[in-house]
Parts: sequence; structure tokens; C-alpha cells
Amino acid sequence: MSDLRITEAFLYMDYLCFRALCCKGPPPARPEYDLVCIGLTGSGKTSLLSKLCSESPDNVVSTTGADNIRKYWSRYYQGSQGVIFVLDSASSEDDLETARNELHSALQHPQLCTLPFLILANHQDKPAARSVQEVKKYFELEPLARGKRWILQPCSLDDMEALKDSFSQLINLLEEKDHEAVRM
Repeated sequence: MSDLRITEAFLYMDYLCFRALCCKGPPPARPEYDLVCIGLTGSGKTSLLSKLCSESPDNVVSTTGADNIRKYWSRYYQGSQGVIFVLDSASSEDDLETARNELHSALQHPQLCTLPFLILANHQDKPAARSVQEVKKYFELEPLARGKRWILQPCSLDDMEALKDSFSQLINLLEEKDHEAVRM
């Protein structure tokens, strides 16, 4: 008799699992977005994205000759729906100036100027890191990006929750754009 009750219990649990998994319908489709991720050599683009995808950043090899391929960035802009710009907030003044010029170019590029930007001030865990307020002022983001949709967030490999929150904010901007398109 007890074997019968155990079998009935398992059948009932199987039935509940089946109903829970199969009868509610498929999960809602998550939108996919085409994003372009740009930044100077050593800013941490690959490391951040690897860590975000639960891959070990220890195996990341820095792109060699990346300064030479910067002139080809625009070839990847076609079809992008958003931009991730990663900068090393602890870099030298010269590199920070170069990053500022590249960000200004991207914000004004015809294929990107209407897209939302997530600007990540990376390497916040380093002693020489500039604060978000310092980066905003140095990069002249308020006047340059007026009327544009952008987010400036601090980040480091040590704080994945902050990085995930940054991407959630970018997704919210992208979804706002989707809702605007539907309303038109």
C-alpha cells in the first residue's frame, strides 16, 4: 500500500511539474539589441563583457594593434541600436584626452548620434581612478550630449552588480526607443 502512495505522489509531482513547465506557455520573448562596444586599448571592454557573460577575464588577451584599427570602428556602426563606450578612468592624461576625442566623435557620428550611449568609467577599483563627476566634467558630457540619451556609470570587474545595473539602464533606454517607434 505504501508503494502505491509513493507512486501516486510521484505521478502527482510529475503532473505538477508538467503543468508548471508546459501549460503556461513559452516564456515571453526577450528583445535582442545590436550594440557596438568601443573604447581605447586597455579600457577593459573584453574583460567587462567576458565577466558579464560569466567567463573568466583571466584568459582575456588584449587586442594587439588596436590603436591602428580605431579608424575602422565606423564599419561596425551600421545597424547598431545602442553604444557602449568603455573608458579607463585611471588612465594617463594623454589617454584620457584621446578617449574624450573618440567619445566626442562617436556622439556626433551620423550613424550613432541618435542612439543611446552607456559610458562606462572603468577601473574604479584603481587608486588613480577619476570619479564619475570628474569624467563628466572632463569629457564635457553635459553640453556635448544635450538632447541625447546617455548614461555615465562607474564600474570595475569587482562590482558585477553595478555593471549589471548599468546594462539594465541601457536596456531601459533601448526599450523606451522601441515604445516611441510603436507610438509613431
